[in-house]
Amino acid sequence: MSDDKNKAGDIAKHIWLAGVGAYGKAVEEAQGRIEKAMEPPKMFRDLVKAGAALEEEARESTVAARQSVEERIGRVRDNFHNQRPVRMEEIEQLQKKVDQLTRKVNQLTRALTDEGVLATKATKTVRKKAIKKKAASTRMTPAPKKTPAKKKTPAKKAPASRSRVRAKKSAKSSKS
Repeated sequence: MSDDKNKAGDIAKHIWLAGVGAYGKAVEEAQGRIEKAMEPPKMFRDLVKAGAALEEEARESTVAARQSVEERIGRVRDNFHNQRPVRMEEIEQLQKKVDQLTRKVNQLTRALTDEGVLATKATKTVRKKAIKKKAASTRMTPAPKKTPAKKKTPAKKAPASRSRVRAKKSAKSSKS
């Protein structure tokens, strides 16, 4: 029996040692996994590198695109500032000058005709041309500006009725 007791003690001891060994192995595996989890995996590191490269590339292309757009905007602004639109005042001034020149030409034509320098037929053609030019210039004139509406004057009072007038007259005659 002592052999049986020894055998049973040995078996219990072996069971105990197997449990302690399993615990130690589990702890080692856990520590290995923790260390592995603490260091980034290779795939993650590769993705970070690729992302950094793409970000730099995108930043460079954005800067280039911005410069290109700013250059285009600058050219458009320069072109815009170089082109000056015609204002209505300028058109009106030109029409006044044309009218003045037409009057002067007509005066000279009349003076020359009076002196007999120009023949009658030539005078008629010159006058016709001047009339056509003036008609053409008046077509280009802008529409006249609208004048503000006139204010209405208040209505006059209606004349007093005849009965009131008679009453006033009779009141005056009775006082005298």
